[in-house]
Amino acid sequence: MPRNFKEEIVFTAIMAGLMVLVMVGYNVALAEGFTNEFLLHTISEYPGGLAVAVILDLLVVGKIAKFVAFKYIINDYMKKNILLIGLTISVLMVLGMVTCMSLFGIIMAGNVGWSAYGHAWLFNVIMALPLQLLIVGPIARFVLGKMQTAADNVAVLRENAEKTEL
Repeated sequence: MPRNFKEEIVFTAIMAGLMVLVMVGYNVALAEGFTNEFLLHTISEYPGGLAVAVILDLLVVGKIAKFVAFKYIINDYMKKNILLIGLTISVLMVLGMVTCMSLFGIIMAGNVGWSAYGHAWLFNVIMALPLQLLIVGPIARFVLGKMQTAADNVAVLRENAEKTEL
């Protein structure tokens, strides 16, 4: 879990960046197939999707997911296992982001309707949940862990240097 704002930004950038890239490509492929324009359409839709996803992640879905997780789901037993906390928040984040981003996608496609939304939501959950839990989440947590280890090592070095100076 990120411990400060800098770690939160890096973690969100990796998480949202990879998730949005894959999910945009997935949705383009579902809508158009793998045509000659697949890569162009994926790249052109990526910036808008990423901007919306980062805003939703940082300002809405992330806060709601963490609130729900710690208020209603994570019990004393789960608090002892950081992996369970991470998985719980990841699942809630996927559900929240798929709910919002599916709506964004059908609005951008001009295909607004309950059936289109239900279809988009279901197909996005089917892809996003394993993508998050098996690929993107572990990558983001690995990078975050390396950042935290490096920060901890710097803190120890500074502490030792201060002790040496005294």
